[in-house]
Amino acid sequence: MATLEKIEAIIEIKTNADKYWRTFRDYRTVFPKVFSKYRSIEILEGDGKSVGSVLRHITFEGSLKSATEKIEAVDDEKRTLTYAVIDADILQDYKNYKGHISVTPKGNGSEVKWIAEYEKASQEVPDPISIKDYLVDTFLKLDAYIQKA
Repeated sequence: MATLEKIEAIIEIKTNADKYWRTFRDYRTVFPKVFSKYRSIEILEGDGKSVGSVLRHITFEGSLKSATEKIEAVDDEKRTLTYAVIDADILQDYKNYKGHISVTPKGNGSEVKWIAEYEKASQEVPDPISIKDYLVDTFLKLDAYIQKA
């Protein structure tokens, strides 16, 4: 029987939750402009923000070359998003991979919570620590970008 595993990160940021969420949701425009590691983000189907058959293809600089993600759930009022990776190099190591992102107010800023649920292809496959580190860096740099704007 398959074992679903989880890894998570909680990041405190300075930007208020609504502003951070609005900027995060404009990822197609903002991410390639702010982060050199996001070379391009292409919408394959849908508007790139809605639930369902919306697919987004992201080309990266670095060890992960590209990923195609499907948005499975989104609630702009609650500032939550769930996505599934449906095509990527990481699917050689993980039979399935799903991410959850939420942004909640905390003090004068916010808290970004990211959780990944995944099933390893074999017991030898490590936990996706490098993906976690990559996303934590992205969330913090997005916060710094918003603070400068």
